This record gives sequence, C-alpha cells and structure tokens, in this order.
Amino acid sequence: MNPAGPNTADMMRFRVGFGWDVHRTEPGEAIIIGGVPIPAPFRLAGHSDADVLLHAITDAVLGAANLGDIGMHFPDTDPKWRNSASDVFLKHAIELAAARGYRIVNVDATVVLERPKLKDYRRPIQENISSVMGLDRGRVSVKFKTAEKTGPVGEGRSVEAQAVVLLVSGGQ
Repeated sequence: MNPAGPNTADMMRFRVGFGWDVHRTEPGEAIIIGGVPIPAPFRLAGHSDADVLLHAITDAVLGAANLGDIGMHFPDTDPKWRNSASDVFLKHAIELAAARGYRIVNVDATVVLERPKLKDYRRPIQENISSVMGLDRGRVSVKFKTAEKTGPVGEGRSVEAQAVVLLVSGGQ
C-alpha cells in the first residue's frame, strides 16, 4: 500500500458489506437458521422460508458489491419466491458479485433471539453456510446473542440477524 495513503485501486480491491434482517414469530414448530431446521415453539413469518441469517448474509454480499438489497432482487410481491429456500438468494448474490470480479473472503454473522438456544447448532449452521458460499468453515463465523429480554426480540416476538462480509477483487 502507498505510504501516503490508499490509492483508488487499493480501495476498490476490498469491499465490506453489512446486512441485517428481522422476522416476527408466529405459531409453528421450527425455525430455519442458516439453512438448518431447528425445533422451536414458533416459526418465522415471511414470504420465503424467513431464514434471517441467510437473508442478512445475502444483503451483506449485495451491499459489498453495490448491488442493492435482497428485496430488489427477490421482492415479496412476486409469488415465484413464495416459500423459497433462502440459499437460492445467497447463491444468486454470490454469482452477481462474482460477475463483478469479486469473491468472498469471509463472513461474520450474529443471530439475536431469546430461545431456542442455538449453541448446539453452530457447527451445522457453519457447515451449511460454508457449503452454500463455497468457503472453508473457518471463514464463516456465526455467533448467537440474546436481547436480554428487552424489545421485540427479547420478548420473543421476533428474531434478527446481522452479517458482515468481506469481498476481494482480482487474484489471491
């Protein structure tokens, strides 16, 4: 890197994207987090499978590549996406980023919910996301937090996820 500061080529080589998603809960028996079905006393409401984690990662990829957001590509007004598996959205975002010359370096994500506890699902979630994204599992960080019983998440009325993705262009 230039000691006087980054040049335009250096700045465009790496791109960071942030994604966030939230879905309300409704009566049901399981949720899908990171493509993994998890028994729960509720399900997440949504047009697709309502996978908040894959939605947040998808938005992070799209944002890093300056390609808009998940709703632009998969509007909930289009019946074609009704009950769709969210890995379809993530794969599409990765393909769009690749078409612009970017590849994913890593993803760091957090799921926020009070229950069920997800610690026993960390590895399957990481493995599924790694497979979908074509990354080594060591490049996929997934963390779980509660909202300390505050707000809609803490009261069990919703679940949210946040994700940060690093893209790089060119070789390496």
